Amino acid sequence: MPELSSRRRLLVLAICCLSLLIVSLDNTVLNVALPAMQRDLHASTSGLQWAIDAYTLVLAALLMLAGSTADRIGRKRVFMAGLVVFTLGSLLCSLAPNLEALVAFRMVQAVGGSMLNPVAMSIITNTFTDPRERARAIGVWGAVVGISMAAGPLVGGLLVDSVGWRSIFWVNLPVGLAALLLTLRFVPESRAGTARRPDPVGQLLVIVLFGSLTYAIIEAPHASLPAIAPFAVLALVALTALLAYEPRRREPLIDLRFFRSAPFSGATVIAVSAFAALGGFLFLSTLYLQNVRGLTALDAGLWMLPMAVPTFLCAPLAGRLVGSRGPRLPLLIAGGAMTASGLLFALFEAETSNVTLFLGYVLFGVGFGFVNAPITNTAVSGMPRAQAGVASAVASTSRQLGQTLGVAVIGAVLAAGVGASSYADAFVPAARPAWWILAACGLAVLVLGALTSGRWARRTAERTAERLESKEIREAASLGS
Repeated sequence: MPELSSRRRLLVLAICCLSLLIVSLDNTVLNVALPAMQRDLHASTSGLQWAIDAYTLVLAALLMLAGSTADRIGRKRVFMAGLVVFTLGSLLCSLAPNLEALVAFRMVQAVGGSMLNPVAMSIITNTFTDPRERARAIGVWGAVVGISMAAGPLVGGLLVDSVGWRSIFWVNLPVGLAALLLTLRFVPESRAGTARRPDPVGQLLVIVLFGSLTYAIIEAPHASLPAIAPFAVLALVALTALLAYEPRRREPLIDLRFFRSAPFSGATVIAVSAFAALGGFLFLSTLYLQNVRGLTALDAGLWMLPMAVPTFLCAPLAGRLVGSRGPRLPLLIAGGAMTASGLLFALFEAETSNVTLFLGYVLFGVGFGFVNAPITNTAVSGMPRAQAGVASAVASTSRQLGQTLGVAVIGAVLAAGVGASSYADAFVPAARPAWWILAACGLAVLVLGALTSGRWARRTAERTAERLESKEIREAASLGS
């Protein structure tokens, strides 16, 4: 990629952030619309889970493929293709006649989304080469998540109450078109120095693993053990085959050597834990506020602001802290705040009081605001620039997998607890085990943040980077000869 002026780099960052905005906004807007969709499409709790997880599941399964493909054939090209498919998928979602069609069109959306966020992060990584500039850029990137969380519930609530839930997908159309035109004009093409070969077997195993695991979790409360067990076994077989197959490939879909870096491994698990907490938190909050408290979609969106605003305010602060002091402090703050939020709901039933509900939302917003920047920075820092697309795609995959599992597990726990009881009466006690799970996710962020950000962890990252760079040099020399 050619060296760009400061103004041009900021413009590239803004364009990449537009793609993150529509993808992130889509998730938060959709959560507020769930009760309206449930009434209109006659959906069960598991149906709502699939409306969310069909999107995040496909994202998780295809992100690594999109990252490596972009490194190989060109990041700008793949990014533009993603904008086209995502925008088209959004249009189709707005026209869905039933729940099954909506789930299918959400999967089309996700195919486009898989070509956006990891590729945009790879573009940012290769545009901002100075570590401090990169950390600040990633902080801005994380702030966009906060913007989407702040704007999503309000925009979604306003649209659902005034126009209907289908209008939430219309927001993506003008933003997607604007991002496409700006990308065509201002974003330079870039690719990795060494082209990576496709890995269809590894990609198929990832799809089977994520799909069968998610299906088993979501359907567990409603299906018998003989119906669920084959999918659980299939997920285990796919995982075993993936771990055995990938190290034998010269250019694997998932380079397992990345995980020799303690910071990278920690960032991966932290991303799964943090975004599982986010997915579960949003799912529980939306159903409680509208189906139990009886609030309108807009009022529910306003109640989500105590979570969204701290996320927006803390994300750029986390980026600056990562740039100046490293990832440890933001991760400790994130883990502590998210754990405290989960415990507040699990121990004191925070949702039953306005004061404790407000406090629980603020704590979770602070925690989530601090967690995103250190995940991204830790995942890509220390890696060779040629591997930036794959490394950032693994981090993005971890986020989407976490959110998928969060909605699946929390929804399954809630459905099992409610059972045939009155929904409004049974919700709070049924949700208590779910809040314990979210508190455990926050604790995982806290513990892993402490363990994988010290001197020992940094040394493992340096050794991993040296091995990866040595391999790249040897492969380049063999190709040259």
